[in-house]
Amino acid sequence: MKGIILYEGKYGATRDYAEWMGKELRLPVLRSGELGDGNLSVLDFIVIGSSVYTGKLQAGNWLKRNCASLRKLKIFLFIVCGTPATEKEKLARIVADNVPAEIRNLCEIYFLRGRMRRKDLSVKDRLLLRAGSLLAKNPAARKSMLEDFDYVRKENIVPLVLGVQQFLVRKKGSTSSSVFAEN
Repeated sequence: MKGIILYEGKYGATRDYAEWMGKELRLPVLRSGELGDGNLSVLDFIVIGSSVYTGKLQAGNWLKRNCASLRKLKIFLFIVCGTPATEKEKLARIVADNVPAEIRNLCEIYFLRGRMRRKDLSVKDRLLLRAGSLLAKNPAARKSMLEDFDYVRKENIVPLVLGVQQFLVRKKGSTSSSVFAEN
């Protein structure tokens, strides 16, 4: 079975998760723009990671451009955001607004908590964050929007890694291999 991990993020959390998964699953890890056209056709499965920025998946445009090819693959999608797992409606909205309908039901979707450190944000992003917090009606929510957090932990990838491994076992005990490996 041939697979690859693609990711797109802004401040590093998605890359960290993708690299940890790459080591665990022994798969190549690339940013979405680094995979050439046509390379999806040689894959059996794909792990795609994307951070959420202002409500949009960073890999959203890539998903839309590659829908036809992705429909032929087993898709594992991990979404990195600050939204906690308990906020199921918000998480469902992220999926509904960003994952193309043609592939939405084909994806195994995993949410992984991200990080935000104000000192790492660009000036523009700090201003957007501040403006967004002013729109929050709940004072506690407003305050929490401006606080740093870091939930990025290697153990967060365990369910996704197990999902990929179970898929491989179901496919006749195959082991993952790089898309670039010779058979």
